[in-house]
Amino acid sequence: MTFHHVGIPTTSILPDDSHSAALKMHATGYFETPYAMEWMNFDEDSTLPEVIKNQPHIGYVVESLEDAIKGRNVILEPTSPCEGVTVAFVLEGRDLIEFLQFDRPEEEVWPHPNKFMLEILGK
Repeated sequence: MTFHHVGIPTTSILPDDSHSAALKMHATGYFETPYAMEWMNFDEDSTLPEVIKNQPHIGYVVESLEDAIKGRNVILEPTSPCEGVTVAFVLEGRDLIEFLQFDRPEEEVWPHPNKFMLEILGK
């Protein structure tokens, strides 16, 4: 399990280019800085669980999503926000955790040269 990001729900309007039609939400910030912060705003008709829409979470990359969620309190069953990645959310006590499983390198799934260049350069 490897740390990926911190997700923070907000009511602020976020850029249109950050919209996920699959999850009916906007997510931005992850690529803009090396600090792994993701700001999220949800469409009015989003059917995601309220806890995801209202509570911050921590995201971790896992090798096997199935193994990561086995026996846990699953809040959101595995779903794919876009081709190449599958995510699921669990609640551990009051901690909301997102697990992400990539089926190819992340920089191929979410191309963004500035984000991954900073990581390669160690900055």
